[in-house]
Amino acid sequence: MRVMVPLPWSTRMKIALGAAKGLAFLHEAEKPVIYRDFKTSNILLDEEYNAKLSDFGLAKDGPVGDKSHVSTRIMGTYGYAAPEYIMTGHLTAMSDVYSYGVVLLELLTGRKSLDKSRPVREQTLADWAFPLLTQEVLGIVDPRLGLARPLMRDIVATLEPLQQLEETHSDSMAGAT
Repeated sequence: MRVMVPLPWSTRMKIALGAAKGLAFLHEAEKPVIYRDFKTSNILLDEEYNAKLSDFGLAKDGPVGDKSHVSTRIMGTYGYAAPEYIMTGHLTAMSDVYSYGVVLLELLTGRKSLDKSRPVREQTLADWAFPLLTQEVLGIVDPRLGLARPLMRDIVATLEPLQQLEETHSDSMAGAT
Protein backbone atom coordinates (compact mmCIF):
# COMPACT_ATOMS: atom_id res chain seq x y z
CA MET A 1 0.00 0.00 0.00
CA ARG A 2 1.37 3.37 -1.05
CA VAL A 3 0.77 6.32 1.28
CA MET A 4 0.81 9.77 -0.29
CA VAL A 5 2.19 12.47 1.97
CA PRO A 6 0.56 15.84 1.28
CA LEU A 7 2.81 18.48 -0.24
CA PRO A 8 3.86 21.15 2.26
CA TRP A 9 2.49 24.66 1.86
CA SER A 10 5.87 26.04 0.72
CA THR A 11 6.09 23.45 -2.08
CA ARG A 12 2.54 24.17 -3.23
CA MET A 13 3.33 27.89 -3.40
CA LYS A 14 6.59 27.19 -5.26
CA ILE A 15 4.60 25.26 -7.87
CA ALA A 16 1.99 28.04 -8.05
CA LEU A 17 4.70 30.67 -8.60
CA GLY A 18 6.56 28.63 -11.22
CA ALA A 19 3.36 27.97 -13.17
CA ALA A 20 2.39 31.65 -12.94
CA LYS A 21 5.80 32.66 -14.29
CA GLY A 22 5.34 30.28 -17.22
CA LEU A 23 1.94 31.72 -18.14
CA ALA A 24 3.17 35.31 -17.64
CA PHE A 25 6.07 34.59 -20.00
CA LEU A 26 3.68 33.33 -22.67
CA HIS A 27 1.26 36.23 -22.25
CA GLU A 28 4.02 38.88 -22.27
CA ALA A 29 5.99 37.45 -25.22
CA GLU A 30 6.61 39.59 -28.29
CA LYS A 31 3.96 37.44 -29.96
CA PRO A 32 1.60 36.62 -27.06
CA VAL A 33 0.49 33.03 -26.64
CA ILE A 34 -2.65 31.82 -24.89
CA TYR A 35 -2.06 28.37 -23.42
CA ARG A 36 -5.75 27.34 -23.61
CA ASP A 37 -5.36 24.02 -21.74
CA PHE A 38 -3.71 25.02 -18.47
CA LYS A 39 -4.27 22.28 -15.89
CA THR A 40 -2.32 20.39 -13.24
CA SER A 41 -1.41 17.50 -15.55
CA ASN A 42 0.31 19.98 -17.90
CA ILE A 43 2.65 21.20 -15.17
CA LEU A 44 5.82 19.14 -15.04
CA LEU A 45 7.89 19.12 -11.84
CA ASP A 46 11.56 18.32 -11.44
CA GLU A 47 13.08 16.78 -8.30
CA GLU A 48 13.09 20.21 -6.61
CA TYR A 49 9.47 20.91 -7.58
CA ASN A 50 10.37 23.54 -10.17
CA ALA A 51 7.35 23.89 -12.45
CA LYS A 52 7.57 23.76 -16.25
CA LEU A 53 4.61 23.97 -18.62
CA SER A 54 4.13 21.13 -21.09
CA ASP A 55 1.78 20.09 -23.91
CA PHE A 56 1.33 23.19 -26.01
CA GLY A 57 -0.96 21.33 -28.42
CA LEU A 58 -3.93 23.66 -27.85
CA ALA A 59 -1.95 26.90 -27.46
CA LYS A 60 -3.05 29.78 -29.70
CA ASP A 61 -1.40 33.00 -30.79
CA GLY A 62 -2.96 35.72 -28.69
CA PRO A 63 -4.73 38.81 -29.97
CA VAL A 64 -2.49 41.62 -31.25
CA GLY A 65 -3.05 45.31 -31.78
CA ASP A 66 -6.50 46.54 -30.88
CA LYS A 67 -8.07 43.06 -30.87
CA SER A 68 -9.39 41.95 -27.48
CA HIS A 69 -9.70 38.24 -28.20
CA VAL A 70 -9.17 35.40 -30.63
CA SER A 71 -12.31 33.63 -31.86
CA THR A 72 -11.77 29.91 -31.89
CA ARG A 73 -13.43 26.56 -31.57
CA ILE A 74 -13.86 25.77 -27.88
CA MET A 75 -11.20 23.34 -26.71
CA GLY A 76 -9.62 22.52 -23.38
CA THR A 77 -10.43 20.47 -20.33
CA TYR A 78 -13.77 20.60 -18.54
CA GLY A 79 -13.39 22.06 -15.07
CA TYR A 80 -10.54 24.36 -16.12
CA ALA A 81 -11.99 26.34 -19.04
CA ALA A 82 -13.27 29.86 -18.33
CA PRO A 83 -17.07 30.18 -18.50
CA GLU A 84 -17.00 33.14 -20.90
CA TYR A 85 -14.74 31.20 -23.27
CA ILE A 86 -17.11 28.21 -23.19
CA MET A 87 -20.11 30.46 -23.85
CA THR A 88 -18.65 32.66 -26.62
CA GLY A 89 -15.54 30.99 -28.07
CA HIS A 90 -13.71 34.26 -27.40
CA LEU A 91 -10.26 33.33 -26.13
CA THR A 92 -8.22 35.85 -24.12
CA ALA A 93 -5.27 35.73 -21.74
CA MET A 94 -7.91 36.01 -18.99
CA SER A 95 -9.10 32.54 -20.00
CA ASP A 96 -5.69 31.24 -18.87
CA VAL A 97 -5.98 33.28 -15.67
CA TYR A 98 -9.26 31.51 -14.89
CA SER A 99 -7.61 28.13 -15.48
CA TYR A 100 -4.72 29.19 -13.28
CA GLY A 101 -7.23 30.04 -10.55
CA VAL A 102 -8.66 26.52 -10.75
CA VAL A 103 -5.15 25.04 -10.45
CA LEU A 104 -4.47 27.34 -7.49
CA LEU A 105 -7.70 26.11 -5.86
CA GLU A 106 -6.49 22.53 -6.38
CA LEU A 107 -3.20 23.39 -4.69
CA LEU A 108 -4.96 25.13 -1.79
CA THR A 109 -7.74 22.62 -1.19
CA GLY A 110 -6.19 19.31 -2.23
CA ARG A 111 -9.30 18.66 -4.36
CA LYS A 112 -9.48 17.80 -8.06
CA SER A 113 -11.00 20.24 -10.56
CA LEU A 114 -13.62 17.62 -11.39
CA ASP A 115 -14.60 14.84 -8.99
CA LYS A 116 -17.64 12.78 -9.97
CA SER A 117 -17.56 10.91 -6.62
CA ARG A 118 -18.73 14.06 -4.80
CA PRO A 119 -22.32 15.34 -4.54
CA VAL A 120 -23.51 17.06 -7.76
CA ARG A 121 -23.00 20.62 -6.48
CA GLU A 122 -19.46 19.79 -5.36
CA GLN A 123 -18.23 17.90 -8.43
CA THR A 124 -16.71 20.95 -10.14
CA LEU A 125 -14.15 22.62 -7.89
CA ALA A 126 -14.83 26.15 -9.16
CA ASP A 127 -18.60 25.75 -8.65
CA TRP A 128 -18.05 24.45 -5.12
CA ALA A 129 -15.50 27.13 -4.18
CA PHE A 130 -17.21 30.17 -5.71
CA PRO A 131 -19.95 30.61 -3.06
CA LEU A 132 -17.39 30.09 -0.29
CA LEU A 133 -15.03 32.64 -1.80
CA THR A 134 -17.76 35.22 -2.37
CA GLN A 135 -19.04 34.84 1.19
CA GLU A 136 -15.68 34.80 2.93
CA VAL A 137 -12.66 36.01 0.97
CA LEU A 138 -14.26 38.33 -1.55
CA GLY A 139 -16.36 39.84 1.20
CA ILE A 140 -13.27 41.66 2.49
CA VAL A 141 -11.84 42.64 -0.92
CA ASP A 142 -12.43 46.13 -2.30
CA PRO A 143 -15.87 45.79 -4.01
CA ARG A 144 -14.79 48.19 -6.79
CA LEU A 145 -12.59 45.39 -8.16
CA GLY A 146 -15.61 43.24 -8.88
CA LEU A 147 -14.49 39.84 -10.14
CA ALA A 148 -11.89 41.23 -12.53
CA ARG A 149 -9.02 38.83 -13.09
CA PRO A 150 -5.47 40.11 -12.70
CA LEU A 151 -2.76 39.75 -15.33
CA MET A 152 -0.38 36.82 -14.82
CA ARG A 153 2.50 39.27 -14.23
CA ASP A 154 0.50 40.70 -11.29
CA ILE A 155 0.02 37.21 -9.89
CA VAL A 156 3.76 36.58 -10.17
CA ALA A 157 4.47 39.92 -8.46
CA THR A 158 2.16 38.92 -5.61
CA LEU A 159 3.50 35.38 -5.17
CA GLU A 160 7.24 36.13 -5.46
CA PRO A 161 7.56 37.99 -2.13
CA LEU A 162 5.62 35.18 -0.41
CA GLN A 163 8.07 32.60 -1.80
CA GLN A 164 11.06 34.73 -0.74
CA LEU A 165 9.57 35.09 2.74
CA GLU A 166 9.07 31.32 2.94
CA GLU A 167 12.67 30.69 1.81
CA THR A 168 13.99 33.15 4.41
CA HIS A 169 11.86 31.49 7.09
CA SER A 170 13.04 28.01 6.06
CA ASP A 171 16.68 29.13 6.10
CA SER A 172 16.33 30.62 9.59
CA MET A 173 14.58 27.49 10.87
CA ALA A 174 17.36 25.30 9.42
CA GLY A 175 19.94 27.40 11.23
CA ALA A 176 18.05 27.04 14.50
CA THR A 177 18.21 23.23 14.50
